[in-house]
Amino acid sequence: MNRRLAPVAILALLLNALPACAQVYSWKDKDGRTHYGDMPPAAVEATLLRGAPPARPSGEASSAADPQPSVSPSSPRSLTEREQAFQERRAAEAEAEAKRAEEAAARDETQRFCTSAQHELAALRAGQRMVRFNARGEREFLDDQARAEQMARLERQIAERCR
Repeated sequence: MNRRLAPVAILALLLNALPACAQVYSWKDKDGRTHYGDMPPAAVEATLLRGAPPARPSGEASSAADPQPSVSPSSPRSLTEREQAFQERRAAEAEAEAKRAEEAAARDETQRFCTSAQHELAALRAGQRMVRFNARGEREFLDDQARAEQMARLERQIAERCR
């Protein structure tokens, strides 16, 4: 019986601690009345009363004179602004992923070309009989001069593209 209650008790304790993690802000409206909430309006200067302070940039040091960081009114507050910021981040990530995929495809294509050219050059150097097709679609064997031209062309292409 006690073994069944232990997970329930742990869960109850964890759920009880959740409100302690919430952020509470304080701000004054145009009439001078103080308001409290978890999300201040965008047009006012708000002070964080409770909860985790917002992350500061690494170069910015925390000052002892200002123990409670204030929220900048320029940061996105409304749901539409947060949604727009999310969509912009998502579009930037998708664009970066597409660029990475395009670069990877180009690297793969270059690798395939280099491998093929090196194999063809090795076959030419080994003296294997090589054929090519002429304008009429007929096979013709490479003579010594055509073999030398083909080897020079492949060596030049490998030097330019395969590093």
